[in-house]
Amino acid sequence: MATPSNPKKTIADEHPAAPGSILTRLFPLWALLAGLIGFSIPETLSGWRAAVMPLLGVVMFGMGATLRADDFLAIARRPALIGLGMCLQFGLMPLIGWIVAQVLALPPELLVGMVLVGAAPGGTASNVICYLARGDVALSISLTATSTLLAVVLTPWLTWLYADAWVAVPVGEMLRSIALVVLLPVITGVAVNRLAGRWLRRVQSWMPSLSVLAILTIIAIVVALNAGRLAGVGLGLVAAVMLHNGLGLTLGYWGARVFGQDEIRARTLAIEVGMQNSGLAVALALKSFPVAAALPGALFSVWHNLSGAMLATWWSGRVPTQAGSNARP
Repeated sequence: MATPSNPKKTIADEHPAAPGSILTRLFPLWALLAGLIGFSIPETLSGWRAAVMPLLGVVMFGMGATLRADDFLAIARRPALIGLGMCLQFGLMPLIGWIVAQVLALPPELLVGMVLVGAAPGGTASNVICYLARGDVALSISLTATSTLLAVVLTPWLTWLYADAWVAVPVGEMLRSIALVVLLPVITGVAVNRLAGRWLRRVQSWMPSLSVLAILTIIAIVVALNAGRLAGVGLGLVAAVMLHNGLGLTLGYWGARVFGQDEIRARTLAIEVGMQNSGLAVALALKSFPVAAALPGALFSVWHNLSGAMLATWWSGRVPTQAGSNARP
């Protein structure tokens, strides 16, 4: 494999889902196994519900620890493109989740779970999937960072907008939860990277595996909490999650093309729109809604990593017509 044109380490070398170990490369397989464990020993893992928020905080700290000042400067350099990405991200995904839930007649607690997934920011694995798909990694990093910060306000508001008619949405509680589990860990990670970057690099090789283990534990807990409901949910929720993700990827790509973006940026926007921070959706569901509302996020966490990896494999064999600054050669 040729080395990237940018001599600096990319996010693909540092990110929690970076393809550097068996644990991270086979995440969808381990996620399925975690779900089976949660289904097998629900009595044991149900008592771990309170651990979900701290575990997600670990993941978000890991994300913040990979961000540098250059990543935020990149946002300022491309405001129109970042704005397009945010419009596609927060304009399409909550709406798609709501429509799919309505069409498939999902119960209210699953509807709010679908909306939560759609209203969440970009997924923490999207940067690596973008790298593998020959996308614009620098743009991907900027989009993920921006959507994560905007989610502090937009995720509670969009959830209220689409789901309040079916389930009472505690907007204030959600704002506090996101500030604690997203904003504080990300800012702390950025600060540690800035002030103690040399020390951080010594332990950075362990952070991807730690983040993946945290996500797997969250999946196991959510499945354990919903073990008695899974049989009744059936294939309807699985189909809903697959449709949500697939439509997000498709409309993200073509939305970018309609607005005149080239192939590299269209791939990047497709991945950023279609891959969500489903761990945040799970944590918020368990904190503020009936436990069944966490099921869409748990299933999405498994499926979007699998579909993203398959899409990246397909795109990796098709070289874009233009080379982006951080596109994989």
